[in-house]
Amino acid sequence: MFGKLKDKLKSWIGKVSEETPKIEEAVEKPKEKISRKEKKKTEKQIKKKNEKKKVFEKIDEENIDEKLKKEVSKEKYVEPEKEFNNGMEMFQPEPEKTLEKIKEISKEPEKEKKHFFKDIFSGKKRISSEEFESYSEDLEMILLENNVALEVAEKIIYELKEKIVGKDLEKKEIENLIKKSLKEIIENVLVKPFDIVKEIEEKKSPYVIIFCGINGAGKTTTIAKFANLLKTKKISSVLAAGDTFRAASIEQLNQHGEKLNLKVISHEYGSDPAAVGFDAVKYAEKNKIKAVLIDTAGRMHTATNLLKEMEKIKRVCKPDRVIFLGESITGNDSVDQVKAFDDTIGIDGIILSKADIDEKGGTALSVGYITKKPIIYLGTGQEYKDFEKFDKEKFIEKLGLD
Repeated sequence: MFGKLKDKLKSWIGKVSEETPKIEEAVEKPKEKISRKEKKKTEKQIKKKNEKKKVFEKIDEENIDEKLKKEVSKEKYVEPEKEFNNGMEMFQPEPEKTLEKIKEISKEPEKEKKHFFKDIFSGKKRISSEEFESYSEDLEMILLENNVALEVAEKIIYELKEKIVGKDLEKKEIENLIKKSLKEIIENVLVKPFDIVKEIEEKKSPYVIIFCGINGAGKTTTIAKFANLLKTKKISSVLAAGDTFRAASIEQLNQHGEKLNLKVISHEYGSDPAAVGFDAVKYAEKNKIKAVLIDTAGRMHTATNLLKEMEKIKRVCKPDRVIFLGESITGNDSVDQVKAFDDTIGIDGIILSKADIDEKGGTALSVGYITKKPIIYLGTGQEYKDFEKFDKEKFIEKLGLD
């Protein structure tokens, strides 16, 4: 589950943490013939170096301490008036005056000199804005390829930049900081789910839930899974066959009812689904049943008129929660679908089916953030037991960010 996104994130984090700022290496140049002029210049430099050495020797004789020697190494010596021999400047330092100048300098506090390679030698690295921009392009592509909506990808990248850019870090700390930052960002992106089972238990009158979604997302099977979950917790429920349009939909729900030993309220095909839901609520009230689970016909998110029919079901049945059922593997299409349903009828939570075969994981990151509604359950297989409560910590663990 979520294998592709996990592997891609791991690879990206490793790339950022291992790469260091490029340092130009010195390259040995091929030997070239030296001209007479360059040769004279080199000889002059050697001579100057030898004369400077004499100054050091004089300092040693005068027992000057190490600090003063450092000042001499910075060429703080005194030269006499320049002399020329055959047009060449001659170097001849005056040791006595040099020593006097050094003694004066030594009275001033020595300033700490910053070394150009200090950060590199100490194992530190600072990720600049420019570096992050190049890294972020790869991260954005990874997120988009794994079904994370563009709006969500941009938020993750922006917040990650705020957390890591401009900080001096040990190289070994960079990977941990990126993981920690991504974990915090994703925790904030994912909306905290409500406990629907607890809400059902606490309500005295029947708790009504309408399940909606597009065709083929596995809505009817998911309702049966949820009914089985309630049954394991000793919570009674009744099923309402509100999908009166799709062929065999009523028979399908009846089969689940028989297997789970649950009552199914149904009407003829083509009848008003709002009436089916209404009758199921009345049945629950009469028989003191805790939960009413209403199935509805699949609606394409682009069919505005069909979506508006859902408004009547909601108005008549007065549900406590409207739950959208989508597929993990649909990717960004699920984002558009859930947004359309939320805009038209208003949803309270999301269940994602087929999470067991979702290798990307981006849909779960996107649908909740875009709608600001929580994912409450994941369908993880074909059996009734393959139904689990959505856990943010577990989701993040599967992304390899722990």
